[in-house]
This record gives sequence, structure tokens and C-alpha cells, in this order.
Amino acid sequence: MVPSPADPRALSGKAPKSGGPVAAERIADLAAASRILAAQNVVDGFGHVSVRHPSAPERYLMARSIAPALVTPDDIIEYDLDSNPCNADGRSSFLERFIHGEIYKARADIQSIVHSHSPSVIPFGLVGVPMQAMFHNAAFIAAGVPVFDIHEKFGATDLLVRDAPKGVALAEVMGDKDIVLMRAHGSVACGPTLQSAVFRAVYTEVNARLQTIALGLGGPVNYVSPEEGALRDKNPGEEGRAWDGWKEKAMRK
Repeated sequence: MVPSPADPRALSGKAPKSGGPVAAERIADLAAASRILAAQNVVDGFGHVSVRHPSAPERYLMARSIAPALVTPDDIIEYDLDSNPCNADGRSSFLERFIHGEIYKARADIQSIVHSHSPSVIPFGLVGVPMQAMFHNAAFIAAGVPVFDIHEKFGATDLLVRDAPKGVALAEVMGDKDIVLMRAHGSVACGPTLQSAVFRAVYTEVNARLQTIALGLGGPVNYVSPEEGALRDKNPGEEGRAWDGWKEKAMRK
């Protein structure tokens, strides 16, 4: 990463201070999350997942810029919430890490974030059909899914959240929701744990496929209601079971 000239660290050459050591098991789970998302076809060569530092909420952890299916614990970098690396050691950072830093700043309740370009989700950021919850595993979608259109505030861009102002704008549109679509780009799924964020990213993609099928069948669709979604999301139940199965499969490769 080349620091911005506006960043004091660009002048001092100093990296931000680490939030402290993180258990090897947590680092391994973050690396596994990248591989799970790749195995579940939520990410391909692009996309990333992060987790807030367990003992320093003003820091987060994310892999270096690498294909998600290849992430190992040695690839994990710690960042401050301005998305400056604490321990890059020559490793490159994802250009769109500002998605993570700015959402963590805005939402103290969020502990993990997934950014992806899963193909079935992208059309819902382009048309006037809102994404709605289709079934119990995607009940979290019933709370609402806003769409971030980067053009509205920044005009013509390369559609990437490549700096803090764009990350702030994305977080503002997301508001108190846990899923936000990005027009002509992808989506962000967040959760109170790493496992829940991964679960939501996977089932947002599944939900998009099911909604497209249902709409194609014609007639009204009996979506999961916000009340049903709220009740279900309080007791999702299957996150741990899904994580264990996905992790075993992803790490077997």
C-alpha cells in the first residue's frame, strides 16, 4: 500500500500500532472463511472477508491482496479503521479495504464483513426489483436491502470503493441493515460474528437465485415477512452447523 499524502503516516513512515496478538485459531478461521466463500461460489479471484480484532475494536484483520481460495493464516494483515496496515511487511493490500474500515467505524455491532461479486446478486442492484427474503435461511434479508449507487455522489468512477469517502458513502446507505447491494459491482454482507457474515454472504447469493426463479414463474410471490424474518434471525440455528461443514469441505482441497 502507498499511503495517501494526506495521511500523516505518509510523512512519518510509521505504521499504526497493533491492537495486540490474536489467537492462532481465530486467524486460521479467517483464512478458512476466504476459502469457504470461494468453495461456495460467492467469491472467485476477487472479493474479501474481514473480522474485527477481538480485543481492539479499532482494528480489523483481513488477508493480503490474493485470490480468496489461496488464503492462508500467513496472509492475514491487521489494519486500523482508516484501513492503514499495521503489519504489511511488504504484502499488498486490497484496494477496496475501505469498505471494511468505514463500516466498522459506523457500526459498532458489526464484527465481520464480506465483500463479494456473486453473480446472481448483481442484477438486483441494477433493476427496480428489490431483493426480498425467499426462505428461512435467508430471513435476514427481510429487514431490507438498500442499494448503493456510487454514481449518485461521485459521478462516473471505476465503480470501486477505493478510498475513505466512498467507504463512508457506502456505510451511510447501508445504515442499520446488514446487507447492501452495490450497483454494477456486488454486495456487502455483515454480521456479529465471522460465521454469521459468511452465512449471510452465502445465503444472499442463494436467495437471489431463488427470487429470480420465483419471479420467472409468474404471479405474486409470498415472501418472508419482516416479522417472520426478525423472529427467524434471532435464532438462525444452522450457522455453526453450516460453518463446520463448509470449513471441512473447503480445507480438504
